[in-house]
Amino acid sequence: MQDTNEMRDRLINEFVENYTEKLFYFCLKKTGSHIESEDLTQDIALQIITSLNKGTIPTSFSAWVWQIARNRYSVWAKEKHKRNESVTGSDIGDYEIEDESENILDEMIHTEQVALLRRELAFIKSDYRNIVVAYYIENRNVREIAESLSLPTNTVKSRLLRARQILKEGMDMAREFGKRSYNPEQIAFVMNGKDGKKGQPWSIITHLLYKNIFLETYGNPQTAEELSLELGIALPYMEDELEFLVREQLLTKSENKYQTAFDIISKEEQRKMHDSNRKVQKLLTNKICELIDTYICEDGSKVNYDYVGYEAAKWTLIVRAFDWLKFSAHKNMSEEYRASYPSRPDDGAWTLMGYETIDFEKPKFVGQHGYLSHDVNDIKRDIDFAQFKFQYNNICEKTPLNLSWKEAYTLWLICSGRIEVCEKSYLEKLLEYGYLKKDDSIIPNVVIFDRNAEEPHNEELSQKLTSLKNEIFALFNQAPDIERGYVVEQAIIDGWLKYDDDTVNTIGAYIYL
Repeated sequence: MQDTNEMRDRLINEFVENYTEKLFYFCLKKTGSHIESEDLTQDIALQIITSLNKGTIPTSFSAWVWQIARNRYSVWAKEKHKRNESVTGSDIGDYEIEDESENILDEMIHTEQVALLRRELAFIKSDYRNIVVAYYIENRNVREIAESLSLPTNTVKSRLLRARQILKEGMDMAREFGKRSYNPEQIAFVMNGKDGKKGQPWSIITHLLYKNIFLETYGNPQTAEELSLELGIALPYMEDELEFLVREQLLTKSENKYQTAFDIISKEEQRKMHDSNRKVQKLLTNKICELIDTYICEDGSKVNYDYVGYEAAKWTLIVRAFDWLKFSAHKNMSEEYRASYPSRPDDGAWTLMGYETIDFEKPKFVGQHGYLSHDVNDIKRDIDFAQFKFQYNNICEKTPLNLSWKEAYTLWLICSGRIEVCEKSYLEKLLEYGYLKKDDSIIPNVVIFDRNAEEPHNEELSQKLTSLKNEIFALFNQAPDIERGYVVEQAIIDGWLKYDDDTVNTIGAYIYL
């Protein structure tokens, strides 16, 4: 009993301190008269305090207060209408009488629950939201709204009624944002192919919001409303972002649901792949290193590593060999390896794979970058230049992320012995980056592959090479998803790859002539 009395006294105090002034303005808006608003406020306050003294303990105090206020106003309006009708015969439409549906704006005006109304406006569809905002916030009438939206008047009325119901339902809910709204997750990507002219997909997929949209909708199609709540983003913004991602071919849309348009490898899948990779890592690395030492050193006329030295060239050769051997092992297993990359917006052509953040340690990532292409009016030449980017010891930070087309072309000219046609500014840049160096003259500082050199034939070596390839192909079949980092890590552990302060900073860089 004591607890009930304490609760009653607390609610009465809260009402007196926080609601009486708001109720007065509510009544003033309804009546248009200070005298009548004072009388109506006192009437509402009396009913509220009487109910509390009788032991009423509402679940939602604020909603309960405004329900009583609305009901008492409705009674007041009807009584006033009757009094005036008996004198003037005026029509009931001359007075604002509360309709039977719950008018959300009237209930919330001048109260702290305006925040709830705004919250719910952020979670209803644009078809409803636009009408609600126009009617209540912009004070436009139904006819004006219908004309501006090219809709029948009855459609606007029905949507307005439905919007009230949706808003009321939402305001009575204890909405809970999803975990990703306050604890976003990271995701890594591997892209193959050619970027779009605006840098897609990399210029898009690095955004944290987009990463979590991809994670949320992968294999789990969701509506914009569901994603809005899960990620804690207001629906108008979420709708715009989702349509953008659909245009960029990173999401697909079916009816009103969105889904990620590429594969994302889960933590569990990555753990299984990691275990399989570890089983073949050492043997596969040893076989690839044996192939390089035997074939490149003894029969390596197609590879010029004189400028960088064999030890530095190994960083390029092991990854280049890995890529070629893995491709060769798989090319007969899947059409995917023979298919061209699908066309993408802004002249892009690429495929994408996502990887959830893992809670175990994998080998350091080995990426690959080349040059950024642009329209060239006087020269039409594709330069086959690339550089493997090693995260080990932050080697990847020692050279630029990309070269420009002109820089790559200048490097190709130097490797071809045509320094006389090179522009000085690009030579200086390449010297600064380390792709060129000065000896008696300016020379390359990269591995050079020569497509035109004749390959000497050695029957014994050829048979050994074939045998090694078959053994390597079998290992790739055991771990088809193994990544470059595994063989690089193992080669470092075994001492086959070495790195110190004297190693050229352009390791991993190569060009084809």
